[in-house]
Amino acid sequence: MHVKKGDLVKILAGRDKGKQGHIIRAIPKENRVVVEKVNLVKRHQRPSPAYPEGGIITKEAPIHVSNVMIICSSCKKPTRIAHKFLDNGKKVRACKHCGASLD
Repeated sequence: MHVKKGDLVKILAGRDKGKQGHIIRAIPKENRVVVEKVNLVKRHQRPSPAYPEGGIITKEAPIHVSNVMIICSSCKKPTRIAHKFLDNGKKVRACKHCGASLD
């Protein structure tokens, strides 16, 4: 996957198109990510120790990773990812616009 937990991303498609948020959780097996305050759904919750009152709760649902684009921290633009190799042989993600490292 081209994004990781904690990355700032922009939503490219769906009802939340244009919104930005940080990735809370990545689910690589399903190619999905959970972005904070994006794709909110309401779920009925039975009373449990975690939710003693139960009721209807609002939480983030996963969206497909192809519908998000990472935002570069230095140029503040949504960008595709390039891969660069450092002198020590380590592979890092880089911005296609400015070349800055994203890791």
